[in-house]
Amino acid sequence: MKRNHSSHHQERKWVIPTTITITVLFITLLLTLSVTHTKPYSNSPNFTPFHVDHSGSDDGETGLPTLPRFAYLLTGSKGDAPRLRRVLQAVYHPRNYYLVHLDLEASDAERLELAKYVKSESVMRVFANVMVVGRADLVTYKGPTMIASTLHGVALLLKKVKDWDWFINLSAYDYPLMSQDDLLHIFSFIPRDLNFIEHTSNMGWKEYQRAKPIIIDPGLYHSKKSGLFYAKEKRSVPNSFKLFTGSEWVILTKSFLEFCIHGWDNLPRTLLMYYTNFFSSHEGYFHTVMCNHKDYQNTTVNHDLHYLKWDNPPKQDPMFLTLVHFDNMVQSGAPFARKFNKDDPVLDKIDKELLRRKDGYFTPGGWCIGSGKAPCSVYGNPVVVKPSIGSKRLEKLVVKILDLENFRPKQCK
Repeated sequence: MKRNHSSHHQERKWVIPTTITITVLFITLLLTLSVTHTKPYSNSPNFTPFHVDHSGSDDGETGLPTLPRFAYLLTGSKGDAPRLRRVLQAVYHPRNYYLVHLDLEASDAERLELAKYVKSESVMRVFANVMVVGRADLVTYKGPTMIASTLHGVALLLKKVKDWDWFINLSAYDYPLMSQDDLLHIFSFIPRDLNFIEHTSNMGWKEYQRAKPIIIDPGLYHSKKSGLFYAKEKRSVPNSFKLFTGSEWVILTKSFLEFCIHGWDNLPRTLLMYYTNFFSSHEGYFHTVMCNHKDYQNTTVNHDLHYLKWDNPPKQDPMFLTLVHFDNMVQSGAPFARKFNKDDPVLDKIDKELLRRKDGYFTPGGWCIGSGKAPCSVYGNPVVVKPSIGSKRLEKLVVKILDLENFRPKQCK
């Protein structure tokens, strides 16, 4: 059920500052000014909402920029349908777009279950912003089919929906630490050409264990999942481009991803061929394309906006997060965390204290104007947001990573 509670607005282009000094000062000033628009009405230490209406931003009524739109790719495998449904409910917002992909190892019944759920939600039907992939990709763990599937998802989002600003990839093992209202509000102050991607050119042990070995992923040509094959030969590190590695979890601009998909020069295709035989290519492809192209190497923010906990010394995969890690997750200011066991009690604590989300329902936001257990069953204008204190934690993190000492010196190094 829809009720209007704000006037319609027209999108406007966001002016990008041309120097890093202006960028950081501008973001800091706007984020500081945004606090003057707040009126807390809750005593909760983790959720202090305030009403922010971006609908008048185009004509100067509010002094606030327009809200961005995110395009999410939510991925999982066999048995992950319930977890993906929970993640979707937690990150859902009418302004965003969502592509849900269960790989070929999952059954058709699982995909059908997700599709039926999406169709059953009246809000999702009205806004038509959630898609479930019917013809799934085969994905081999650590194989190049992982980046191939991601690029396939990006291509679908570019084809099906046009008006989005950033791409975010999450798996069934991820979970948000704040509402979409928090994320949308803070990202409305961020220049739309910045790419959040943790990266480094210091390959270390990865040069010998990932760059030099030649692998073959049977998933590229078989319909059944199997392990990777290793060739006897080794290859040298390329000298025509510099290798980068980092986190596979990214927040990337539409402009950069259009370059990767449409490739108006040969770099994305050349690197895609190289990474076809590369172990864990999803941890290097976007990073290497971006840092080897002059149009994008200065747009990188060296942070993936995820909270992860690693063993010491770190293994290849992060630790599972539990209630013990809750305070550190919150204090990090990161909007997302991973990885979580299915239905771990810490997820319920996140729902209750950070998201205000009831089991089986959406995370409430300014667009939800109903009452009771399902406030989002009655919805209004999606440009009205109610950020919580979580937005202030994210603001602190963003200002820190865009500081002069952290931003330029850590770009493509």
